[in-house]
Amino acid sequence: MKVSATKMAASGWCICEFLRFMFSLIIPMLFVTAGLSFILVVVLLYIRFWICPKKKITQSPRKDGKMPPVVAFFHPYCNAGGGGERVLWCAIRAMQKRYEDIIIIIYTGDQDATDQEILDGAYRRFNIKLLQPVQFIFLEKRYLVEAKLYPYFTLLGQSLGSVLLGWEALMKCVPDIFIDSMGYAYTLPLFKYLGGCQVGCYVHYPTISTDMLSVVRDRNPRFNNAAFISTNPTLSNLKLVYYYIFAWMYGLVGSCSDVIMVNSTWTLNHILALWKAGDRTHVVCPPCDVQTFLDIPLEDDSKKTEHSIVSIGQFRPEKDHSLQIKAFYQFLQMKSAQQSAVKLILIGGCRNADDEERVSRLKELCKILGVAENVEFKINISFEELKKHLAEATIGLHTMWNEHFGIGVVECMAAGTVILAHNSGGPKLDIVVPHDGVETGFLADSEESYADAVNTILSLSPEKRLEIRKNARQSVSRFSDQEFETSFISAVELFFNTR
Repeated sequence: MKVSATKMAASGWCICEFLRFMFSLIIPMLFVTAGLSFILVVVLLYIRFWICPKKKITQSPRKDGKMPPVVAFFHPYCNAGGGGERVLWCAIRAMQKRYEDIIIIIYTGDQDATDQEILDGAYRRFNIKLLQPVQFIFLEKRYLVEAKLYPYFTLLGQSLGSVLLGWEALMKCVPDIFIDSMGYAYTLPLFKYLGGCQVGCYVHYPTISTDMLSVVRDRNPRFNNAAFISTNPTLSNLKLVYYYIFAWMYGLVGSCSDVIMVNSTWTLNHILALWKAGDRTHVVCPPCDVQTFLDIPLEDDSKKTEHSIVSIGQFRPEKDHSLQIKAFYQFLQMKSAQQSAVKLILIGGCRNADDEERVSRLKELCKILGVAENVEFKINISFEELKKHLAEATIGLHTMWNEHFGIGVVECMAAGTVILAHNSGGPKLDIVVPHDGVETGFLADSEESYADAVNTILSLSPEKRLEIRKNARQSVSRFSDQEFETSFISAVELFFNTR
């Protein structure tokens, strides 16, 4: 008993000594923390007031003696052919129309193209020609925002990667006004607090949304919620905690933006919930080249011997092209589908090797389902070829769940196709909605409902289809280039009123 008591006393003494030692470290640690914090502040101030001013563009003053503002757009994939790039070029053109003396630069990672090749691509794909020259600043570290670099914790990896890419951009040129036009919100505090810039953003799609939290919470398998996670309660709960922390961080960095532009009602609701900056948030619907498509003659399709279903969208995983192919396969199994020839045409852009691999897998899926002869892939085609396919199409197809807006949906409607879009996001809330009390298209959300909708559309009389097509055309004028320019300039006016 004496031995046991002696051991307990020794144990108690060891614990007391350990606690006493830990407490003795508190004051030294406070001094170390204060010292490191002071060094960090000094470094940040040095960058802010010494290095960054030297990275400004050398320019001549205006007639009033003031320096023309330098406006930078952060768009690492400006040479891609998606709706986000159309927003970029239309925004630049709108600013050049309104402010003739501004200098515009574009941060891009498209090192495989020259300045002129990028501008020619914008004209070829979108029929957009800028009024004045722009300067391109080519970034070498774009790979840091590639999803393939982060098989796990992708959102966090890409966001931190965007900070490093933004740092490269900041060290190459410090603008007066910085606009993130591609959704890299973590670059905003970098340019605002270190670069001393006014900052704004155009949000196409929130990096994380309350819907994404719901998907993980409800353990639904999606392209961004793998089956091995959704079927495991522990992993699902851990991912949910990760998402909540990331959502808080996303709200923190986004809320520092001076001007926030969102592309739809759906995006607005999520950004207001996460960023809580309603006084600085504007809905600016993306520009759709509706007039060009409205020029396509709207004709009766009763004499068609073959109907085509056209899909427009980059070959990204969230576009869910596999759903289109599977739904088309189910449609072909229906008896009424055999009444006339029908083909599916998938039109889109490939940004990189991942997208090209995705197209290869889609082609393989067509072979497995036995529909390869009825499905065509049109990759990185010209604007004129796009118009040709839309002019000949009967149905415009869209399958992305919670599409933030849906420029391709608007273009299909303006071109005179009967639109069949996903029953969620922008198409549901803003686009495929009744116009003057008459339907403008169809919505679906599964292989079966898409197949049924295609069958329904092709079973309608040519007269009824023509009525829907006409009404859809009349409804899309609110998404024109002119409407976008007016809304965009109204939002960014704040930058120039405070200069």
